[in-house]
Amino acid sequence: MNDDRKTIGSGGKPGRGNHETSPSAAARSLAGGGTRKKPAARPKKSASAPGPSTPKGATSHPSGASSPPPRADKPRLRAVTDEDAAAAAAAAAEEAAGRTRTAGAAPLSAGLPIDEILVAVAEAAQRVIGSDWESRIATLLATIRKRLSGDYEVDDFGFDPQIAEVLTLAIEPLAEKWFRLEVRGVENIPADGGALLVGNHSGTIPLDGLITGYAVKKYAGRNLRPLGADLVFSLPIIGQVARKVGATLACQEDAERLLTTGELAGVWPEGFKGVGKPFAERYKLQRFGRGGFVSSAMRAQVPIVPVSIVGAEEIYPLVGNVPSLARLLGLPYLPITPFFPLLGPLGLVPLPSKWIIEFGEPVRTDAYEPEAADDPMLLFNVTDQVRETIQQTLYQLLVDRGNAFF
Repeated sequence: MNDDRKTIGSGGKPGRGNHETSPSAAARSLAGGGTRKKPAARPKKSASAPGPSTPKGATSHPSGASSPPPRADKPRLRAVTDEDAAAAAAAAAEEAAGRTRTAGAAPLSAGLPIDEILVAVAEAAQRVIGSDWESRIATLLATIRKRLSGDYEVDDFGFDPQIAEVLTLAIEPLAEKWFRLEVRGVENIPADGGALLVGNHSGTIPLDGLITGYAVKKYAGRNLRPLGADLVFSLPIIGQVARKVGATLACQEDAERLLTTGELAGVWPEGFKGVGKPFAERYKLQRFGRGGFVSSAMRAQVPIVPVSIVGAEEIYPLVGNVPSLARLLGLPYLPITPFFPLLGPLGLVPLPSKWIIEFGEPVRTDAYEPEAADDPMLLFNVTDQVRETIQQTLYQLLVDRGNAFF
């Protein structure tokens, strides 16, 4: 009976059910148990309680025979070890990958050509602001210092030469880089003494007055004293700034006073009719009024210089108007352009059209007596002569310019 038990189990080995983890069911039944019992808890080792030692994992049978200890724990220990090793390997791989990413990112940030970027930015600023940007900043700082110390003067009209100088520096990038301004006929502007500059008016927003003043200051070295409408001086902030940069009210008394004291005065007789005309009527001059500017020039005995401006018509193409809302706001018109109010404040950025300003040959008025300023027919003839000169010059400048944006 005992011999038969030895031959039961796989591999001919007693108590080896699946050869790895547990005895077979037949081996367990022969050992005296039909059902598998839970293994007893392993007693803790104690050095003070010696006793008969039983091999680790040995199973006692009723016959007194003992089977070899199963090797169930060894594979389990190996599985845990493999999992730990796999986890450790994965962690090591992840750490190595992180080190690689960090090591790869460091040269990218450390290798940025910072010096080259700064040089490129400086060159771009020079192209926009100009090569003499240092002197511009110095002028601005000097102006601020004088303003803070109270070391500045204004004339009877509120003209502040320092503010006008700062405005010229601020407008230069817009005129030279954005509008690519070309100025012709600067020699027709008197080097000294009074003169009346008469130009066409357009552009939805009257930037042509600012650019003309810049051109006179930049290329002729003189300050232009614009004659503005009542609305300009009734606007908050704008009216104060206009006074400080040399503008005054477009009335006969102020105009004659400026001209007789040797100033260059500028007037745009079309007024709001010219600025607010539709884009379809661009470069078609509106009425020049009743010739009030000619009367002022005759009384002051100063020449009239026709000024033809090409480029302002395209900066804000006027395609619509809201008259009812304009009247409600007290404005001469409320413009609608392809970009305003559709794009909001972005629509206020002027389009980069090519500008040409030509100062025409002066029309002399000193050939007439000052009393001739009271002759309506003479005023009409001289006014029409100036208007026709500007109109014909505009047509020629449009041909010379070609495309407005290239």
